[in-house]
Amino acid sequence: MQLSFVRSNGPAVAQRRVDWLKLVAAFAMAVWLVGLLMMARPATGQVAASPTAPVRFGILPLGGAFESRNDWEPLLADLSRALGRPVAVLSVTSYEALERAIERDEVDMAFLSGKMALDTVTQRRMTVVAQVTRHDGLPGYRATLLTRKDSAPTSLKEVLDDPGRWRLARGESRSVSGFIVPQLQLFLPNHIAMETRFRSEVVGTHQATALAVANGDADVATNNTADFERFTQQFPAEAQRLHAVWQSDLIPHAQIVVRRAYPPEFQRKVQAFLVSYGKAKGPAGDGERATLKSLHDLAGFVAADNTSLLPAARLAYQLALQNALTAQWVNEAARQARLLRIENGYAEQVGALRGAAP
Repeated sequence: MQLSFVRSNGPAVAQRRVDWLKLVAAFAMAVWLVGLLMMARPATGQVAASPTAPVRFGILPLGGAFESRNDWEPLLADLSRALGRPVAVLSVTSYEALERAIERDEVDMAFLSGKMALDTVTQRRMTVVAQVTRHDGLPGYRATLLTRKDSAPTSLKEVLDDPGRWRLARGESRSVSGFIVPQLQLFLPNHIAMETRFRSEVVGTHQATALAVANGDADVATNNTADFERFTQQFPAEAQRLHAVWQSDLIPHAQIVVRRAYPPEFQRKVQAFLVSYGKAKGPAGDGERATLKSLHDLAGFVAADNTSLLPAARLAYQLALQNALTAQWVNEAARQARLLRIENGYAEQVGALRGAAP
């Protein structure tokens, strides 16, 4: 910035010159302060925390928040010892609460599935380091639809023939098995929108939806095979009242994600810990295997990268496409424009997942 002054001996001009000098000094001070603030502020995506700061681990809410915290704490205590730094647990009551915490950068690592894991990788600067495995050896689990054995509806046909007669208990809209897959594979193909066609609805965790039907507060519930196994162990009397009238195709297991801002060596250390957990022989390995079994009956973890989310991206794309095809449009041009945006968005997402794989 260049300033020029006209020399004058008049008092008015002299006063204006003093005012100008004050203005220039204030401007220079402001520039200096901004510079200091910019130097002090960490770059976007950079981890500002010290190496001894807690790693904040977010847990996908499958049962109650307190229960989920207790389930994960033994494994996270072992992770803390392996990393040489504390690991803090963030256990929430809803997908939305966990999503808000991730948006506010209050989560460094997380146990997530499907759509939430996909969103954190494509929108929230996180990366997949591992994927869970279960003792059944299957590469995934199945969404289910539960009803009571001793009261209507007792069959899938009854549910689909008259959805407005039944009270629905379902998962949140971000839940793969509690909402996305049943909507995509069962209800929309039968011209039923879960949010509007049922008599009423209760939204909650898989445990809450199963209990709602078992206790007579709902007639139909979305759930999944993995969580219902755990429900059977915790609530055997209630589980005996229920049966599944529908199962989906296999859904890939959940992932562990880490903020990309953490150095590659930190991500590799986390991945190595998870992959080796429960594999050792002897008492130490037995203890780890017991921890995994109590943690949703897991067998362990396998190394994974962002390409493990391609099936989740495909599901989200299919659901968006199905919604667009069945929606009402003002004209065909608007419909085609929406379909084109969905196709382009999916192509970009697939490219990002493949390109960002470590």
